[in-house]
Amino acid sequence: MNDLAYQYNDDMPTELLDGMVYAMSSPSVKHNSVAFNIATIFNNYLKGKPCKMIQVTSVKLTERDQPIPDVMIVCNRDIIKDDAVYGAPDLIVEILSPTTAKRDRAYKKNLYANFGVKEYWLVDTNNHAIEVYYNTDGDFILHDIYQIYPSNVISYMTDEQKAAIVHEFKTSLFDDLVIKIEDVFDDMI
Repeated sequence: MNDLAYQYNDDMPTELLDGMVYAMSSPSVKHNSVAFNIATIFNNYLKGKPCKMIQVTSVKLTERDQPIPDVMIVCNRDIIKDDAVYGAPDLIVEILSPTTAKRDRAYKKNLYANFGVKEYWLVDTNNHAIEVYYNTDGDFILHDIYQIYPSNVISYMTDEQKAAIVHEFKTSLFDDLVIKIEDVFDDMI
């Protein structure tokens, strides 16, 4: 399945990374729930604003690199076409799964940074964690990790540690968009 001519088939979505075609498996219920929650947060915030939230759409960066992020924000509407986004989105969210985590953490992270994506999220549904990276001179630097801690972990924390837990954060793109971590992982089975 590494033939460049094979890029998409209606029965099996694929993404192209470094000239290799990767079939995208059916996402888990957790994955879909979190993707929906993030998309809803972004979509509600962006109503009436120039930026647009887009889900599961090909991003054509080069002939050899056409990833399909889970969720993205694109502020330059000129790069949005009917079949794909042609150029770098401003923010990309990838929800980790066992089959994609290595590519999301390595190849795609470097690819997105090199093409100028401003912010990159890696979302871990198993640990209820969001790693947020900011682009600095073509490289993603970890800004912070936001997490919901299980009650058994919280029970061992000091009052000071409990007080230091962050429950919400902002993106680097918008000063007034506050994202509650609890909302990202809401109603996740």
